[in-house]
Amino acid sequence: MTTDLLPALTAHATATAHARRGDRTHPGTGPCRCPAEPLVTGEDDTTVVRHATTVAKAHAPGTGPAHLALRVATAAALPGILLPPLSPAPVVLHGRLVTHWPYGVPVDPDDPDAAPWESAATLLARLHRTPPPLPVPPMRGPGKAAHAVARLRTAVPRHPATTPVLDAWAALPAWARGEAPTPDTATLCHGDFHLGQLIRHPAAGDSWLLIDVDDLGTGVPAWDLARPAAWYACGLLAPDEWHRFLTAYRAAGGPAVPSDGDPWATLDVPARALTAQTAARAVTKAAAAGRPLDEVERSLVDACARMGSVRASSPGP
Repeated sequence: MTTDLLPALTAHATATAHARRGDRTHPGTGPCRCPAEPLVTGEDDTTVVRHATTVAKAHAPGTGPAHLALRVATAAALPGILLPPLSPAPVVLHGRLVTHWPYGVPVDPDDPDAAPWESAATLLARLHRTPPPLPVPPMRGPGKAAHAVARLRTAVPRHPATTPVLDAWAALPAWARGEAPTPDTATLCHGDFHLGQLIRHPAAGDSWLLIDVDDLGTGVPAWDLARPAAWYACGLLAPDEWHRFLTAYRAAGGPAVPSDGDPWATLDVPARALTAQTAARAVTKAAAAGRPLDEVERSLVDACARMGSVRASSPGP
């Protein structure tokens, strides 16, 4: 992130918030007392700030304007599933594309027992069953996983955890490594689902909505179930939470897995890919900080070591 982006984005969010018609948080002639804070600085150099009820997001450098515009327009076309934007078109600020969104309440990371697994699964099932309202590009999940692995290979090629991660990655089919088209080119997918991609918003009746359309597109819907599946397989997600999520997805008619029986025929490849991606990021981050892997990071690398000796089966190339 350039050093002048955050203050510029903060000022932009402030101006946008107070230009919105009917915004009751306008400070008038006194000092602005609106709630305002940076929300996220992502690993891909995305930056998100909030001012009152307005959120401004500066997308990663190199984000394609045409693809982002299609993704934002898709969110506008699917209220009740995706959080609709405040404005339909991105704007440019300091050479970065910026989009505007209403502020909502995220999942509380300090209250895991209240995690909305059923609501998340139902939203994903509804998204997967909905024909794309616009010609969105392919979802970016496999490409992002490939980027994380490539960064690991370049940054820490001699780290003892690098080889098992690369071996697990090499055992995947080409589509899961972002090297070939996905077997499914019609199903609308979120592309980067985890519980941090949910918010409650009063305009939606205080129900949960999916946020963050950067990776939205067509692809294999099992990718959206892959991170919880990988956590479950690695022992990082309790069996009860995984089964709640999977049961709710099936009850909502989600097409990513069979309606009953063993779901792993379709989940196996994406779950392996997400395990490798998450492990690659963890090893790179730990090495950059000059610290050993923690228990969770070690469990991911250990899972990769087990995976590397077994070639994943999958339809498609």
